[in-house]
Amino acid sequence: MYGTGSPETSQLMLKDFVPVARPHLGEEEVSAAGRAILSGWVTQGPEVAAFEREFAEYVSAPHAVAVSSCTTALHLALLAVGVHSGYEVITVSHSYIATANSIRYCGALPVFVDIDPATFNIDPAKIESAISDRTRAILCVHQIGMPCDLKSILQIARKHNLAVIEDAACAVGSEILWEQTWEKIGKPHGDIACFSFHPRKLLTTGDGGMLITRDAGVDRKLRLWRQHGMSTPDTVRHSSPKVVFESYPELGFNYRLTDIQAAVGREQLKRLPGAVARRRQLAARYHELLAEIPGLLLPQEPIWARTNWQSYCVRLPKHADQRQVMQQMLDQGIATRRGIMCAHLEPAYQAPNTWRCAETSCKPAGSCPNLIESERAQNEGVILPLFAEISPRDQEKVAESLRRALTR
Repeated sequence: MYGTGSPETSQLMLKDFVPVARPHLGEEEVSAAGRAILSGWVTQGPEVAAFEREFAEYVSAPHAVAVSSCTTALHLALLAVGVHSGYEVITVSHSYIATANSIRYCGALPVFVDIDPATFNIDPAKIESAISDRTRAILCVHQIGMPCDLKSILQIARKHNLAVIEDAACAVGSEILWEQTWEKIGKPHGDIACFSFHPRKLLTTGDGGMLITRDAGVDRKLRLWRQHGMSTPDTVRHSSPKVVFESYPELGFNYRLTDIQAAVGREQLKRLPGAVARRRQLAARYHELLAEIPGLLLPQEPIWARTNWQSYCVRLPKHADQRQVMQQMLDQGIATRRGIMCAHLEPAYQAPNTWRCAETSCKPAGSCPNLIESERAQNEGVILPLFAEISPRDQEKVAESLRRALTR
């Protein structure tokens, strides 16, 4: 709630307020959570196993491993391809800070390269200049659901014998044209793809994540590490007719998803095709409503990509004050978010040896001449409200509010 006034006025303002996002959950998810609760098995168990099977089938992958978040998924993925202290991982600064943090969790150094301003994704043309003898992997991001140029990235990775991890946190349901066939992001092309089930995503379990791989050996490692390194899973121990003493052969983590979350995720997965179709309709409507605003740059899909439109991010005209535009829209009852953050500008990345930029010595943070498009995208981008239940009237309200804010 915002503003002041009588209770009646506050209730009206709350009713008319347009949030930037809202999870799409219903009675089916309530029933599914109740089913898990009443079963007596609420931690990682049969619902998680079923969710993994169904998600793997959805993206056409042989293995899916559920975990507690996409951040934990990225951490395990990097460990699985051999990233540790002394190595470097090429990625973008222009992403939620978890992308870079997951590299640092391994004791490795993120090496930031700039983005393609048209897609907000890593610019493949800038990758090779960032490769050193310490580079172990490329961590590419399908930013706000828009598929990155995976073919070009994989060509570079194979040439230099590097692993490829896909940060697909936002990209569930997005597709890429691969050998003349549309394939879901997550179908294994790189080494491991990682998804998020945060409430801002099209598929949510409250929080949670999933790792996708084609490698059976990697799948075994991930399952071991997510559960403290325990040699015998709970499901096996509890169903055994004999006493089982588990062992802990290597260091692991408590990165499990619960059965309550997985039960919700299974229902959300059923909704996903419709959710993607709805988002694409809503994005097309924004295209129509915003097309005539002078200087405003609208997001565009490459011909080889179909985004799920997890977020709709516009670029403001260069004369516009981002904070002022967002505040004016908020004053009119419309929530927005700034463009995707740049990790290298955050205090956590001010210290020496927290990141490296290709071709420059501009670390620690501060404005970086080789990350200029990333910085512009953060400072000129505004994410508009987009969620399944947004009404045509609210989309028109958003468009008109943005138009007025830009003409002041």
